[in-house]
Amino acid sequence: MSRRPRADASVDGAALRSHIQRFVRSFGLLASDRTPCGKPLAVSHAHALMALAEHAREGSRMTQQALGRVLGIDKSNVARLCSRMERAGHVAQERSPVDGRARLISLTRAGVRVAETVGQASQERFRRVLEAVPPEFREDLLSALDRLNGAVSAITGREHEVASPGPAMASADHGPGRRANQHRRTRKLEMP
Repeated sequence: MSRRPRADASVDGAALRSHIQRFVRSFGLLASDRTPCGKPLAVSHAHALMALAEHAREGSRMTQQALGRVLGIDKSNVARLCSRMERAGHVAQERSPVDGRARLISLTRAGVRVAETVGQASQERFRRVLEAVPPEFREDLLSALDRLNGAVSAITGREHEVASPGPAMASADHGPGRRANQHRRTRKLEMP
């Protein structure tokens, strides 16, 4: 069931902020020691594992820089996150043979297992949430979230969909300059 925007709708953002804050808090996104699906990992750690798993399924590895872009975090934060994941035994890092400044990240066997567990728990949590929405509103909800992500992208200049890193972005076989010449598909990352 589609709803038309009200002509008198306020554009000051207070209502949107209130709804987003309520969601962030109730969904468990502020917990630093567990994911919203209840796994004992920081949300950024879980998101990184899932992004790395997606790339591994495609047969590629990510650089720290590419992972930072996917997660929306800066160079120093992604470096610290990768170090924590390495200490936890979830990833291995090595210098790129093409660009010695770049660090390639790959999941360890333990990292693959944790990523699979988090992914399954995440899917189940989101399935239950969507099931709690009346069927006639589900499509509108997903469409509204897509529009919200588009609006955020428009003001931040950051895509809400993650560019699939073709070989140029993620593997050691290509230098960073070839990225612009690669055709990229997009996909949405699931939130743990």
